[in-house]
Amino acid sequence: MASKTNLLRRDPIFVRNLVFGVEDGLVSTVGFVSGFAQTQTSAGLLVSGSTILILVEAFSMAAGSFLSESSVEDLDGKNILIWESVLGGVVMFLSYAVAGFTVVSPYFFLPIARAMPVAVATTLLMLAVLGFVSSRLSGRNSISRILRMVIVGGLAVIFGVSIGQLVS
Repeated sequence: MASKTNLLRRDPIFVRNLVFGVEDGLVSTVGFVSGFAQTQTSAGLLVSGSTILILVEAFSMAAGSFLSESSVEDLDGKNILIWESVLGGVVMFLSYAVAGFTVVSPYFFLPIARAMPVAVATTLLMLAVLGFVSSRLSGRNSISRILRMVIVGGLAVIFGVSIGQLVS
């Protein structure tokens, strides 16, 4: 098991796509859902629209990850195995989708007005968890990574919710 952990720590494609996918899946989704929830829409339409957004964005981010990882390797003159770029795309897709559906999950069970603060709180909690995981993968100080993730991600959440309020 230790060899797997060391592999993950040394694989920047895995770490980069995991952190980027989870952070973007959380923050983009909570901004969208919070804004959309303020348009007096139904819970069914909110969940349907969010599901479409999450899956399309997860696929787009995965494709972008694959293309950017392979392009960077081309620039560096490295001959990486194609599966490494594919791995980056798969990690991006899964991390974005899981994070996005985590944010939307309160809307499956709660009325919209009660689900929104739960979704925002869940997002901030998940950002803290992501900071902790990031610290474990990088071998860095957990507290500083958690604070960095919650502060930067929290600012993005505030921005997303604010944009949602302005537009709706």
